[in-house]
Amino acid sequence: MSLGRRYHVGDLPSRLIREARAMLEEGDLKQFNLRALAARAGITTGSMYHHYESKAALLGDLAAIGFGELRRSLDQGDRAVAEGVRLRAWATGYFGFAGREPAMFALMFDPEVADLPKVVDARAEVLSVLRRTVVEVAEALGRRDPPVDKITLAVWAAAHGAASLAGPARDPELIEDVIAGLEALFRPGTTTLPAP
Repeated sequence: MSLGRRYHVGDLPSRLIREARAMLEEGDLKQFNLRALAARAGITTGSMYHHYESKAALLGDLAAIGFGELRRSLDQGDRAVAEGVRLRAWATGYFGFAGREPAMFALMFDPEVADLPKVVDARAEVLSVLRRTVVEVAEALGRRDPPVDKITLAVWAAAHGAASLAGPARDPELIEDVIAGLEALFRPGTTTLPAP
């Protein structure tokens, strides 16, 4: 084993995650397997199974890390903006992450890991940032008791769909049109946030 491949046993899980992320960013998720990861990390496949029982378990941990990074990015953007542009800041941050981390973004919503409890919880944390934004916008518009959870899901679905449609090129015109459309739905006088 070369010096570059030495590791301390306690560091192995984090090393595996780092190597898995590098593999994810280098190629197709469908080509990913634990045997190749073990070889890359300089360990036996058997050693791998002491930490991860399956490919899905490892990728689930990696996806949860991705959602954690997305949430931190959205939180930072939220704190940095003025009151009137929170929805734009959230959408811009979401699209920005999808553009910077296309492989990770695809993994985070891959059916193989989407229902794992750790991924479900991490995704819910990201949605909580959007939910907070929706509540703040509703309050700023003077709307009482809007259907916050339904609105949150609708905004997220629109943003996620646009991020997927924009593809690797991340068409800035499409993204700007979607952001402008979301903002239009929240303007005073619309029925998006109905009063009871």
